[in-house]
Amino acid sequence: MAVVKMPQSGKLVLKVQTGVNASGNPVYRNRTFANVNPGAADSDLFAVAEGVAGLQEHTLADIVRQDLNNLVNQ
Repeated sequence: MAVVKMPQSGKLVLKVQTGVNASGNPVYRNRTFANVNPGAADSDLFAVAEGVAGLQEHTLADIVRQDLNNLVNQ
């Protein structure tokens, strides 16, 4: 029996710094883009994230790719 990963969907999450709190620590928010093609190359998603980040006023802190897969026993 082999377990096979079946890609379903994905998300691209941009973590941006929106300011600082009273203690001087950075405050972050996530910008999430759903329905990302699971077959998209990491380099392509990175380029898209940098492009989108350039269109906003907040500083990009992190880029996260989240893939959703089903595991099927064959």
